[in-house]
Amino acid sequence: MLLLTSPRFDEHVTPPGHPERMERAHVFDAVAARWLERGGRCTAPRLATRDELARVHQDRYLDALAATAGRATRLDPDTFTSPESLEIAALAAGATVGAMEHAVTHAEPAYALVRPPGHHAEADRSMGFCLYNNIAVAAAAARARGVERVAVIDIDVHHGNGTQWMFYGDPSVLYVSSHQFPFYPGTGAADESGRGDGLGFTVNIPLEAGATDADYAVVYRHVVTPVLEQFAPGLVLVSAGFDAHENDPLASMRVTTSGYAWIVATIAATAARTGSALALTTEGGYDMTALAACLQASFQAIDLVDDARGDTDPAVGGAAPRGERALAAVRAVHSSLWRL
Repeated sequence: MLLLTSPRFDEHVTPPGHPERMERAHVFDAVAARWLERGGRCTAPRLATRDELARVHQDRYLDALAATAGRATRLDPDTFTSPESLEIAALAAGATVGAMEHAVTHAEPAYALVRPPGHHAEADRSMGFCLYNNIAVAAAAARARGVERVAVIDIDVHHGNGTQWMFYGDPSVLYVSSHQFPFYPGTGAADESGRGDGLGFTVNIPLEAGATDADYAVVYRHVVTPVLEQFAPGLVLVSAGFDAHENDPLASMRVTTSGYAWIVATIAATAARTGSALALTTEGGYDMTALAACLQASFQAIDLVDDARGDTDPAVGGAAPRGERALAAVRAVHSSLWRL
């Protein structure tokens, strides 16, 4: 597996007390350093180009963001820029595209450790700490280079509204999200399932607050895995947010570090079975200790994907009422298209 990251990600500066703070970049640096010490590979990313960004963002939005270069601004109640933020956001999108390119070209996983995150950014606006929609830029770039079917799996605790809307009518890009619901940003109900030719290719898994490893195991086994297998993408992209962790300050889920490792292993194993390239990029995760632990656990899970079997994992055990209710909601909407 190749890591793509840069010490420059701490140059995007948010106001004091903001959850998406520069210390997250320091976690990425420390995790990458340990990866290198163990013999892993890491490379610096490039900036995303205007053409790459314009595949998913409107020109007027890109122009408005460009006007913030070199100064501090407040784009919405939660989203800020500092003088270097525009360039650092382009570096985050470029790292995600680079991870995709490596995965597709070399048939081995790649992982972009980036900030600011991206999945809330819409075609025409920033929101939820996000400037450019990193994973959407990578998905569109993959389609442009000839990947026929791309799957985006969003494991962040918040629904990726921006990613959803960008591909809502596109059957070539499958979007699957497991998230706390109702919760910020207010989207992600099970019946948000696409439109036109894209109907059924948005699969939202709304989980109630308090969901555990066991709840997530139910929906990943009975929704995410079978949908991925039936879609058979050429590429799986993962919005790797770790803010459903039990210690995260922004949400109310109870996923453990080992639970997150199981989720990533399950996705990686499914990608391997379907012959799909695999690339991941970071989204949320605001407890620094949990973020570091989940990143390292997910690296190991990907490395050991051949040994990932749900029946031997602790995420199996225990009651899962929230997972069962989420599964029922998804089946009610999607059973006509997917075998669930």
